[in-house]
Amino acid sequence: MGGPANPPEGTPEGIPGGEDEYRSVVFDESFVRAARLQEFSARERVGDHAPAVRRRPPLHRGLSRQVLVLVTLVAVAFGTAIYMGIRHPYQSSTASLPVESPRLTVIPLAPTGKVPGAVDPEDLYAHSPAARFAIGAEGVPLPAVRRTAHFSDSQVVAALTTAKDYIVRSSLDPEVIDGENVRPVRVLLDSRQLDQFDESFDHPAADGRHTPTGWLVRLDATEAQLADRRVRVRGTLRADESDAATLEVVADHTFVYALRPAGAAAGAAASLLTVRRELRFRFDRDDLRLHQAQLVASSVQAGPLSCGADSANRLRPLLAGQTARAGGPAGTDPYAAGSPTALCGTLAADAQPKV
Repeated sequence: MGGPANPPEGTPEGIPGGEDEYRSVVFDESFVRAARLQEFSARERVGDHAPAVRRRPPLHRGLSRQVLVLVTLVAVAFGTAIYMGIRHPYQSSTASLPVESPRLTVIPLAPTGKVPGAVDPEDLYAHSPAARFAIGAEGVPLPAVRRTAHFSDSQVVAALTTAKDYIVRSSLDPEVIDGENVRPVRVLLDSRQLDQFDESFDHPAADGRHTPTGWLVRLDATEAQLADRRVRVRGTLRADESDAATLEVVADHTFVYALRPAGAAAGAAASLLTVRRELRFRFDRDDLRLHQAQLVASSVQAGPLSCGADSANRLRPLLAGQTARAGGPAGTDPYAAGSPTALCGTLAADAQPKV
């Protein structure tokens, strides 16, 4: 007769003869292949003094496919990081695209009589239309900001801030005004306009494209100097979206400078120079990111100047007691709104201090 049958529920756990009793001593195929000792066959053990086992050479496993893929990915990522790191950090994705060449217009305004003067510049300011103007950068406030259809609040603020920085540096920096330094203005320009900017100062010309005083305000330091660095300013900034990829900022400001003859002592009579600047800027997304601007147009009215004087390279203002050599077409008031239409104008009497 056969042996005892297995219980219907299977062999109870823990009873001798159960499968679990030998589970800990069962070796799978991979374990056997990896063993360092291997038993000789019966034929191999026939020889005298033959050991029962022999030592197997160690296995040389190659890296798994997954490890190789991981190493490759790490190497590629590392190489990409190095490549990106050695690229120019300010390379623009639109660097190869052309930009509009700015139109630069400078209109001298000639006085009808002698230029008023006073020893104290404050007296001149107090008796002029600039009496209530702010001082310095305070006269270039940022307007209330609202987003456009394709640009966020922060991008509009970036455009307005860059435009303000350009205006402040190009109109209020004493080193720029004295004609000693153009770099503070240059670094704010889109890199695609730098060739025209540099050409304007290397070879200035009154051609509407290479006019230094269209880019910035600078005096002929051999004739005039600032009598007061607290320049009076009033004006506005406005930002609008021109298309889905471009923001435009329009700036309209009047600057009033107190001047004395170059090298004159503090007691010499001072006079006022009024400069009205209407600037139009354009910004693409790279300009916003890099804190740079494209200058599209610059229209400048400045007086008192002589119409026959070269105002393209440096402004040569008439100082206290001087008169213009020749007048222009019609009287022009730089404090009034409106676009200039003449290449030379007459400085309205109301635009000068009553002293």
